[in-house]
This record gives sequence, structure tokens and C-alpha cells, in this order.
Amino acid sequence: MAAEPTDHDDLRDQARRWLDDDPDPATRDELRAVLDRLPASAPELADRFAGPLTFGTAGLRGPLRAGPNGMNLAVVTRAAAGLVAWLADQGGTGPLVIGYDARHGSREFAERTARVATGAGRPALLLPRPLPTPVLAYSVRHLDGVAGVMVTASHNPPQDNGYKVYLGAGLGGALGAGAQIVPPADAGIEAAIRAVGPLAEVPLGPAGQVLDDDLVAAYVQRAAAVIAPDGPRDLRVAYTPLHGVGAAVLTAAFSHAGFGVPGVVAEQAEPDPDFPTVSFPNPEEPGAVDRLVALAERIDADLAIANDPDADRCAVAVRDGAVGWRMLRGDEVGALLADHLMRRGVTGLYATTIVSSSLLRAMCAARGLPYDETLTGFKWIVRAGGGSAPLVYGYEEALGYCVAPEHVRDKDGITAALVVAELAAGLKAQGRTLTDRLDELAAEFGVHRTDQLSVRVDDLRIIADAMARVRAATPTALLGQPVTESRDLLPVSDVVVLRTDSARVVIRPSGTEPKLKAYLEVVEPVADGDVPAARERATTALAALRAEIATTLGLPT
Repeated sequence: MAAEPTDHDDLRDQARRWLDDDPDPATRDELRAVLDRLPASAPELADRFAGPLTFGTAGLRGPLRAGPNGMNLAVVTRAAAGLVAWLADQGGTGPLVIGYDARHGSREFAERTARVATGAGRPALLLPRPLPTPVLAYSVRHLDGVAGVMVTASHNPPQDNGYKVYLGAGLGGALGAGAQIVPPADAGIEAAIRAVGPLAEVPLGPAGQVLDDDLVAAYVQRAAAVIAPDGPRDLRVAYTPLHGVGAAVLTAAFSHAGFGVPGVVAEQAEPDPDFPTVSFPNPEEPGAVDRLVALAERIDADLAIANDPDADRCAVAVRDGAVGWRMLRGDEVGALLADHLMRRGVTGLYATTIVSSSLLRAMCAARGLPYDETLTGFKWIVRAGGGSAPLVYGYEEALGYCVAPEHVRDKDGITAALVVAELAAGLKAQGRTLTDRLDELAAEFGVHRTDQLSVRVDDLRIIADAMARVRAATPTALLGQPVTESRDLLPVSDVVVLRTDSARVVIRPSGTEPKLKAYLEVVEPVADGDVPAARERATTALAALRAEIATTLGLPT
């Protein structure tokens, strides 16, 4: 019989070394089953051992499976050991605060992280149950933690999980207290993870202290205080947590703030790691909020709100004339929230990202407020301006909003929902709606129409080829106008930015999913107060821009 190819032998050796070190019987059995199917399973085995999950500025995220290129107890044990070693090397003091969502493996990963921390002599505080990511971000500051870990894959598919790291004030500084890590902390933690020896030698201590519901009550009380105490509260809201962990906290916050308890989509009300009613548990995905819209119609709601599964994002749907219910784009909600805070007299720095609409920039310029624009991700937004002015609001187009940085220094879908409700209730008391306010903003600043060309791939080379193509043949004109700005942000970030006098394109790979994204914007002035005509022109221009960029990237239109 001929010998198997050497690469199969190498894969088998890697797998056997992993099996010797894996503390979880379930993933050991899983990997043995893959080994037993060699050579037919060689491609799958090669993918599992293609390399360790990279500990980047979003921490870890990947599929639940055995092997270094997956989320499993061995990977989490090593990550936790590296993190606590790095915290010790930095001289960080205080407890490690740990939260988790309701995904498969989340509680087990959180409890293992706590045991690794206590085994290293550091106190570990575990949130009392599966809770939203914003509660963990709040808790790091509230409990004066050295750092925080949130076990979640946010809105990724059911087969994924993840591991986010936040720093406390001692190591994160004033701007990064309770915020996600940024370089060089990520590289330092990654190096510490690589330095961890055999997992059998990682000491495991007790399970840590499980916190009680007083912590959740404190978060809810502070969240409710984000809105004015004496404003209108007459508002009927439909809500879905999309099988995630947001329902109990959001409904408590609404009640505490004086709103009626929202109607909740019954089939999606309880946490379910399989997300059975949606293809992807992301409110931006087609069909994800169909049940929410149906409920809103059935109860004659004024507003429909969805959180993603870990409740750090907030999606908003409204009635819009003959169109019926429609989901507002993240940029529309971002502008509405900013405008509302400005009208409330909230002064300070307003910030967004390079892929979000330029409307916020125009609003700040017209109203004499400081503005900053960052790379994508709230880890950058909450550090906007470098401390030149206190941050009072930040948002990104992917449904992330920070309406109270002194409360949660990250995106927070609970407080964002409260502020949207406050705005909607105030407008309703005047006989007006959120779409009326959007029309007002368009009349004042022009129609800022945004869209996204997003392509999910199975082969990451497609993304690399597209980015190489746009760099090799960068457009010199868009929509018949000369490109006035062309920026390549390498090596800091894999991003290409193109601007004309009335259009903007930002092209980048997704940081969390196998997607290539092109963020598109056109700005159309409003003539003689005719907002609908300007919107129609902007829609036509945006479709043409989308086709041009698809051709540039070599993608189907």
C-alpha cells in the first residue's frame, strides 16, 4: 500500500499534539472523528490547523470547533492565560470582570476564564447570567475592573463564538476606560498568549465571584437616566431581541424610564443559540426583522426596534407613507440621534467613522460643534479627538450608537433605543414623526444617501484580489466627476477612500466576517424645498455609483 502524502502525516502530527493538550473531552472526540476520516478529511483538517485565531483589536472570533483555528475550551484557556499574564506584566490591579451571552459555549468559556484568572491570583467577577455586551462594558468601569472579557460573537452566525477584551481606567487611560483594546495592547496580549506553555500547566482556581442582580439594576438605572425625566412618554413600541439577551434589560430600562413596556416578538423573545427564525441573527440582513414589522403592524406601533443578539446594536423601523414599514439606515438613525442631542443642548465632541455618512460633519460645522472622524470600530470612536474635547456622542453606520460615553464607552443598543424612543415620543406629541425630522435635516443639509455593496465570500482570495484590483486601477472619476481625494490607508488599515465633490466611496474587508464592503454616499442639494425630488435624484445617482464600483472591483452588479 502506498504511503499517505507527507502533508497528511504533518496534519496528523499537529492534530495529535493538539489532542494531547486539549482539556475538553467533547472537542477531543470531535477531532478524533476528523482524523479517522483521513485522507478524505484532509481539507477540513488543514483548515482547522491553518493557524491560530488572531487576537486582534476585536479579540477572538471564529467557528465553534476543535483545533487552533476555532473557538473551543483549549483556545479560550490559552487566551485567558495570556491575558492575565499580560495584565500582571503591565502592573494592572483590580478584578477581571467577565460577561457572556447565550451562545453555545459562552457560559463555559466565561467560567474557564474566571478559573484561569483566580488560578493566577487575580479576583474574577462573573456577571450573574447571560447579559448584553453593554452591561459588561458598564461593569468594567462601575466595578473598577482591571479589564473585562465578554464572550460573544455578537451578530455572527450560530456556529460562531468570540472573546472581546476591555480595559479599565488603570491600563486604558481616561479615553479607554471601559473600552475595547487598541494597539499596542492587542499585540502584547497576542504575544503573551503565544508564550503560554502546555495547558495542563495553567493553574485553575475557584470559579470566581458570581455577581448579583444589583449590578444589572445599576446599569438599568443609569441607562434610564440618559433621557430627560420629564419628556413625553406616549409611545407604542414593538421590539425583538432576535433570540439574544437584550429583552429583559431593554424592557426594564423602558419601564424605569417611564415608557410602556414594548410589545416583544414572542418567537424571538427568549435567548436561543440556534437562532431558529432567522438566517443570520443580524437586523441588517434581509428578512431578519420580518416578524418585528408584522408585530408592529398588528399592535399599531409608533416605532419598531431590534437589538442584535448581544444588544450592543440598535435597528429602527418606522412607517413611511405608501412604502409601509421600512428599516432606517444606520446613518439615518445616527443623524437623528445626533440632531436630538444637539437640540437638547448637549455640547462636546461628536464623532463617527470614515465609512459613515458625511452628514454629521455638516451638522457639526453648521452648529459650531467639534467633530472627529475615525477608523471603523468603537474602539476608535470612543478615543476620537484624542481628548481635545469630551466625547458626547459617537456612531457608526453598522447600527452602533454611543449616546452616553460616561455611562458605556462602547456602542450600546439599550440606551440608543431609549433615546430614539424619547425623540419619537416628543415628535408624536407634536403630531410629527421621525421621517418628518429626516425631511427637515435633508432640507437643511441636502440629501445624504448611503448604501453598501457587500459581498460574502467563501474564498478570502476574492477579497484580496478585489482590493489589489482597485489599488492597481484606482478610478479617477466617479459619476462623471473627478476624484478629488484618493487615499490608501495601508499599512495602518486595509482601506481605500475615494471622494468627489458630491460622492464618497470607502472600500474595505470586513473585520469580523468574510465580506468585502464598499460604503457608498452621494449628496444631493435640495432645490426649492423639494426633498422628494432630491431623494429621487440621489437614489438614481447611488445606483449608478454602485454599478461603477462593482465593475471596478470585478464583482457582479
